[in-house]
Amino acid sequence: MQFPKCDETPLGVYPIVDRAHKLETLYRCGITTAQLRIKDMTGDALEAEIIKGIEISNVFDARFFVNDYWQLAIRHGAYGVHLGQEDIQEAEIGALYDAGLRLGISSHTPKEIEIALSFEPSYLAIGPIYEPISKKMAYENVGLERLKQWAAKVNYPIVAIGGITQENIAKVAATKAASGIAMISAVLDSEGAISTERTKALMEAFVRDA
Repeated sequence: MQFPKCDETPLGVYPIVDRAHKLETLYRCGITTAQLRIKDMTGDALEAEIIKGIEISNVFDARFFVNDYWQLAIRHGAYGVHLGQEDIQEAEIGALYDAGLRLGISSHTPKEIEIALSFEPSYLAIGPIYEPISKKMAYENVGLERLKQWAAKVNYPIVAIGGITQENIAKVAATKAASGIAMISAVLDSEGAISTERTKALMEAFVRDA
């Protein structure tokens, strides 16, 4: 069962945020794909954030992915879900498919790519391309050459992630391997809010070199 495509438009600059209210600023900058990744909430507060994220994204007709919480994504009609390697083993993939959600899956090695592709996802995330800024990874950096090599072997949209900043995004885009380039801290200012200036600079670099 192949999951629905994300349409033919490149996923583009793909910010990952920890609160739904940050989405509106991103979308007003022209971002078309975003992900809500929450690690410090549970229960009603978590559900309210996901609902808010879906509502804001629907207003802007954006491609909105929920990280991990696939049950809530189904319940409230999110555009898609992003899952890690461990998560896909525990999630009800058939329920996601039946609900018509898009599915993105993380991968860090050729073996993990093989596992991810067995689920026929909407896109495949590959990383870390560079040393991650937001967290330590147990995997070595993929780098640009391996990104190109691995992407060339699959017929799925690729999202490059990990350590991508305003300074190096053009190099990633120039590989022509990625439909989307994801980041967390690169769109934030020193206070942790969305920086319109940084976001637009990232988008300009992606378009110029895409």
